[in-house]
Amino acid sequence: MRLQLLSDLHLETETFAPQPAPDADLLVLAGDIDAHHTQIDLFRDWPVPVIYVPGNHEHDHKDFDQALDALRERCDRLGFTMLHREQTRIEHQGRTIRVLGTTLWNDFELFGAEGIERCMRAARYFAEQVQCATRHGKPMGVAELREEGLVCRDWLRDQLTNPAHLSDADDATLVITHFAPSLRSNDARYPVNASTASFCNAYDDLIPHSTLWLHGHLHCRHDYRVGASRVVCNARGLASKGEDSDFQPQGVWEI
Repeated sequence: MRLQLLSDLHLETETFAPQPAPDADLLVLAGDIDAHHTQIDLFRDWPVPVIYVPGNHEHDHKDFDQALDALRERCDRLGFTMLHREQTRIEHQGRTIRVLGTTLWNDFELFGAEGIERCMRAARYFAEQVQCATRHGKPMGVAELREEGLVCRDWLRDQLTNPAHLSDADDATLVITHFAPSLRSNDARYPVNASTASFCNAYDDLIPHSTLWLHGHLHCRHDYRVGASRVVCNARGLASKGEDSDFQPQGVWEI
């Protein structure tokens, strides 16, 4: 099965005209498509099925849960499959692909328990000055985002490692997240420091339970292996800042 992967298009400020990859069987949108949500409609009538996993910026200046509800309604209307801590299975040419999708967020444990407080302090600018999300009328601060990250982490770990969720009929497991599962996905343009924990998690032990793990969030590209498993990021980023130099708008990856 051949997958076209797009993320971090940031159509709230960027101009980009998506085109279907001629040989793709599925389009994966791995978050940060449009903070205003409206440009998601550009993928209406896409020639192959579309799976969409929300990013962090889809929550900017919105009630966190209402944003998810609005995205769900839009995806349902467009005929997309939105995954928010959810799974689906795809049958393709006699094979069954199990698909797990979650934004993931961060647990801020990238450098161990002793680094959590330092990493959470580094995330305050993003949470309080950029995202500015709310929940039930109260600010969605770093602590609340960490709680969301823990819920996502525990759900994904259970799905990948609990035998009750596994099936011998599954031929492959595709994981789609917005946030990165490994420090190996760090953007090489920036040093590894407390702020890195706002982009990458330390879930390297989970990666081998997948066949292919697709993510976004970091405005750079990655394609690496952890054992027999493959991790791919094809985030466009901000072309206005030259972040799209090796972005593959019609790139296709196989599972």
